[in-house]
Amino acid sequence: MQWTDEGLVLGARRHGETSVVLELMTAGHGRHLGLVHGGRSRRMQPVLQPGNLVRAVWRARLDDSLGHFTVEPLESAAGRLMGSRLALYGLSHAAGLLRLLPERDPHPGLFAAARILIAHLHDPGIAPPLMVRFELAVLAELGYGLDLSACAATGSNAYLAYVSPRSGRAVSAAAGEPWRDRLLALPDFLVDRSAGGTGATPTPRDVRQGFTLTGYFLDQHVWHPRGLAAPEERERFVALGTADAG
Repeated sequence: MQWTDEGLVLGARRHGETSVVLELMTAGHGRHLGLVHGGRSRRMQPVLQPGNLVRAVWRARLDDSLGHFTVEPLESAAGRLMGSRLALYGLSHAAGLLRLLPERDPHPGLFAAARILIAHLHDPGIAPPLMVRFELAVLAELGYGLDLSACAATGSNAYLAYVSPRSGRAVSAAAGEPWRDRLLALPDFLVDRSAGGTGATPTPRDVRQGFTLTGYFLDQHVWHPRGLAAPEERERFVALGTADAG
């Protein structure tokens, strides 16, 4: 068995004295593991840093075995990310989200979204709202996508302002007003312009509302059922990314 694909490095763990088991998020083969002989060498260690993009060739005698990777660098992100605490927390959290996916299950849309996210993780003005959208995408790929296209009560797509914690569907400002204390806020940057969104740059408060929204559904459907708590890396990323939220 053999295939060649592009992959984002999620991590690597030591295997023996000179090798590592490499974990990639690939474009066409999903989250995939493989052994890299000599992965702990001075030449390979910089290539196998989390966040880097590599071209990987996977080979194995049987399709369900661990197999071996041969990798070559395509894009190096590690150097850019190492100087930013926001980026490091974000990279760790994004990798954790991708590890929620079944191994070897293709998710090309998430691979593309992860590349965009990693490219901007060092930018405090862009990374936090991108992470909110990435969490929404992960929820959708896991089967728990939110419907933010129209009001659950009226069917209209005008002036959407809330999300029902029960259904995960949007609710308009007027329809949700009597129950606003029971609903989750839908920040403007997640609302399409045709539904009342302004397209304005999100404020730290908007971003925090976004993380509250995604965090609720991640906890309800993903973390809590698996006996997990919200990752510390996420909490630290949110704190840094919404520092002016008040």
